[in-house]
Amino acid sequence: MSTILKTHEPICPTDKETALAREAGRGLSPVSGHELQVLIPETNESITLPASAVRLLVEMLSEMAEGNAIAVTPIHAELTTKQASDLLGVSRPFLVKQLESGLIPFRKVGTHRRILFTDLQAYKQQIDKNRLEALEELTAQAQDLNMGY
Repeated sequence: MSTILKTHEPICPTDKETALAREAGRGLSPVSGHELQVLIPETNESITLPASAVRLLVEMLSEMAEGNAIAVTPIHAELTTKQASDLLGVSRPFLVKQLESGLIPFRKVGTHRRILFTDLQAYKQQIDKNRLEALEELTAQAQDLNMGY
């Protein structure tokens, strides 16, 4: 019997699950982006998975095949500072400084801060864009100086 996780805790695949994910991902990859009929052996019933769910499943299997932990978070979710800092790969105190400086919107529930997943993603996209621009500028400078890059 399976359990639907109500938390945003990552699922870390075992070695066996990593191998199974690699095999399943290879098998599903050709149908990614298409509806998929699945037969449920216990009930002998067939269900149809929507194309978007199949695409998401292939992406999850690909990450699991690499041994990476995965978590599924609804877009409308509100995250704690711990969950948000884990998703960004930064310390909680660093994240709190970003919140308090106004770089990421948040609200308070009592004394606790809550961050919308969509706001966190927007912040991440912005810092990723800034990093890429800085890298391109450094690359251009290195080429101008004939540093061999």
